[in-house]
Amino acid sequence: MSLGMAEKDSRIEISLPSDIHWEKLDKSKFFLLGAALFSGVSTTLYPIVVLKTRQQVLVKDTPCFKMAVSILRHEGFKSLYRGFGTCLIGTIPARALYMGALEMTKSNIGCTTLKLGFSETKAAAFANAAAGLSAAMAAQLVWTPVDVVSQRLMVQSGKSVTKSLVNNNPSAVYNGGVDAFQKIIRKEGVRGLYKGFGISILTYAPSNAVWWGSYSIAYRSIWGNVRSFSLTKEEKCGGRGRLFRPDSSVAVVGVQGLSATLASGFSALITMPLDTIKTRMQVLGGECGDKKLSVGQAVRDLVKEGGLSACYRGLGPRWASMSISATTMITTYESLKKMSTKNQGFYGYI
Repeated sequence: MSLGMAEKDSRIEISLPSDIHWEKLDKSKFFLLGAALFSGVSTTLYPIVVLKTRQQVLVKDTPCFKMAVSILRHEGFKSLYRGFGTCLIGTIPARALYMGALEMTKSNIGCTTLKLGFSETKAAAFANAAAGLSAAMAAQLVWTPVDVVSQRLMVQSGKSVTKSLVNNNPSAVYNGGVDAFQKIIRKEGVRGLYKGFGISILTYAPSNAVWWGSYSIAYRSIWGNVRSFSLTKEEKCGGRGRLFRPDSSVAVVGVQGLSATLASGFSALITMPLDTIKTRMQVLGGECGDKKLSVGQAVRDLVKEGGLSACYRGLGPRWASMSISATTMITTYESLKKMSTKNQGFYGYI
């Protein structure tokens, strides 16, 4: 979706759903409902994250479906939720930071760019990209330690994975999140909990900026085309052919879902190598004796194991996870904002 196309659509009456800005939200309701809703989303998608993580740290590339069957057969369904308790506890404060930074940045940057003379389309894309960037950076302060602990728990139950990771090192065998936290602190210090923090910022900050910017452009462009097609159909049918009306929640959700999927695919392709390197540093770094795994060494190991394509191990699960998560997230997020408005009035269109 090009900016030019979006600009063209913005010059016609496309009746975009109006946004709910930060100052219009009931903050306590916003954060409480958000914690509950997104905890449900995390619960549903967690097994996909486990599969992606295991694919990224294994030396031998294993198809996702084959790995899922093997886990269910040899380890049981519970293994698909190993480390979930730690992940869920960390999700609540991380999501609060993320949503707060996202909405404040989007509102402030959006107003500023419009005052500077940018078109509505460009101002929205820039504000969304900046908001995604700042939200990801804020959330990583909490999420990186949670990521380190939960990912090490995710992979240790697999026999082949465990053997290659712990290398007969008893201190790398964890009995739950608290035990993992204590052992990491004892062996690696606080820095161990923030292993991969830099690469996490380099992964998630651009990824979120690309996703939110792409989503904004795709949403405006798709909605404009849908509305134009609907109005054209109505004209041809004498006012009886409109496909989507302003009060159609199905139309809004459909466009949101398609835009989220397109943005997720684009973002996943761009940032997948960084995510693979980050995961290896967080899981393998500090696990194999005194070996310190650097970014350069992680890249060399991956290239040695399978060439550049090894950097894209787990792309399928990550793309699926990002697409499903993003589609669920954006529709849930918009519903959350509607439920959290200070004055529960009509959710209008502009």
